[in-house]
Amino acid sequence: MLPQSAAAPHHQRARGRVELDLVAAAGGARIAHLYQSAPLRLLFPDSDPEEPKQAALVNVAGGLAGGDSLDSVLRLGPNARFTATTPAAEKIYRSLGPRTDIATGLEVAEGATFEWLPQETILFDGARLHRRLDITLAAGARLLAAEMLVLGRAARGEVFRQGVLRDRWQIRREGRLLWVDALRLEPEALGHRFTLDGAGAMATLVLAMPEAAAHRDLARDLAEGGAGLVAPGLLVARWLGEAGPVRRGLGAAIRALRAAALGLPAQLPRLWRT
Repeated sequence: MLPQSAAAPHHQRARGRVELDLVAAAGGARIAHLYQSAPLRLLFPDSDPEEPKQAALVNVAGGLAGGDSLDSVLRLGPNARFTATTPAAEKIYRSLGPRTDIATGLEVAEGATFEWLPQETILFDGARLHRRLDITLAAGARLLAAEMLVLGRAARGEVFRQGVLRDRWQIRREGRLLWVDALRLEPEALGHRFTLDGAGAMATLVLAMPEAAAHRDLARDLAEGGAGLVAPGLLVARWLGEAGPVRRGLGAAIRALRAAALGLPAQLPRLWRT
């Protein structure tokens, strides 16, 4: 037992970082620069025929606790094509006080096509997550990005009653701010009918490209929470409900928009299907 005057132990925390630069090449892209530090790793599985080069962003720690942080910067050069995903859901464990930070920066150059399609993030009851996604687009860049949050471990019937969520998207095109979306959830707001009304999951999908307006009706047909153009060339769709239906709805929209907007196979990344 520690003496009364001894300070509380300071636990070691995870500080993962990834930096990836890609340039156009056969198959969509090749690596020009890669830096990674534990527990964050990038793996490059073989792509299916007709698919762009793919990478899986892996947290080898298996989950994140209070005080942990992940920082990722992915840059796609002119005319390159690339898909980033994750091999499984990210788990945010109950915190004893400190928050968990996840920061992602995406930069997409002229003529490039970037898909940011991680699987869902699961917030355990008591988790404290601050997450931000900053996206920079060149004039002719194309982006399909999606994020899903599950509030509590749905398979165990857990409800997210205690904890904090701060989630922010920011998109710039040619240095000009195009869209900002910020979400702040405290426990007292989770069941309110003007916030989530007890929903267990939510998802957001963004399609950014000059021809985005042509796909508005398709997105509206697929998005249970609504879809619309929030700025020229920027289409946003939402889902809100239970985890299973939200994941299925988001998956259907990804498949449909990949084919209609990006000319890619109407299928989810292989890691979503295995």
